[in-house]
Amino acid sequence: MPVANDNPLGTYLKDRRGKLDPASFGLSGPRRRTPGLRREEVAQRANISATWYTWLEQGRGGAPSADVLERIARALMLTEVEREHLFLLGLGRPPAIRFQAAEGVTPRLQRVLDALRLSPALVKTPTWDVVAWNRAAAVVLTDYGALPPEQRNILRLVFLDPRVRAAQFDWDGVARFVVAAFRADAARAGATARIGALVEELCRLSPDFAAMWRDNDVRSYGEGVKRLRHPIAGPIAFEFSAFAVDGRPDLGMVIYNPATPADADLVRSLVEPPPSPST
Repeated sequence: MPVANDNPLGTYLKDRRGKLDPASFGLSGPRRRTPGLRREEVAQRANISATWYTWLEQGRGGAPSADVLERIARALMLTEVEREHLFLLGLGRPPAIRFQAAEGVTPRLQRVLDALRLSPALVKTPTWDVVAWNRAAAVVLTDYGALPPEQRNILRLVFLDPRVRAAQFDWDGVARFVVAAFRADAARAGATARIGALVEELCRLSPDFAAMWRDNDVRSYGEGVKRLRHPIAGPIAFEFSAFAVDGRPDLGMVIYNPATPADADLVRSLVEPPPSPST
């Protein structure tokens, strides 16, 4: 019968320490009796006292501070999910969010997007830069591939691109939703400081954005209905849903499913070109 662990933090620290290779840290010397780093070596890497670190592994001395846990996480070379687990064990809450600029998506995630043949889908960052999309998104929403990377920003498109504005059935409602959801996303991801230049630019170039930004509204993206006026296919309705990308807190996926079979047929007419006449 398993015995309850009354010191999960200490057990986790000891386990992570034991899985590190001393040689990779330039630590060589006499044969070690146990694998991994010694307690004093972890303490030195974390710039904390060896006694304090020993107490943590032994379940003594009370709860560590967030700063101490951050130092230990770096010393033990923890991944993001391991760092989060360390904080949950040590403080009962996840660590503060650290914003990291996204560099794109994996080929596997791109294949997921491409498999959604009749559903426009895209992946965006917390600052609402589009970093991946499928063919349906390119022909129905915006041809992101034809834009320079710095222009693939949803707010720039909504407020500064006349074609995107004209495609919205209710531009004012869409724009207010976008601003409020963008503000919430950026704050949640710890990117408030990062968006300063973008917000300043949009306030300067778009009085509409400046007025909506001053409202300080926040919303979640979640799900809803989007209606577009496509220049070729005409009106198309979609049901959209937003998803977090597991293991990538810097990314979010949005999928637009055609609302009716008729809407799906309209998307199909755009995505699948008519067959060439036989000769």
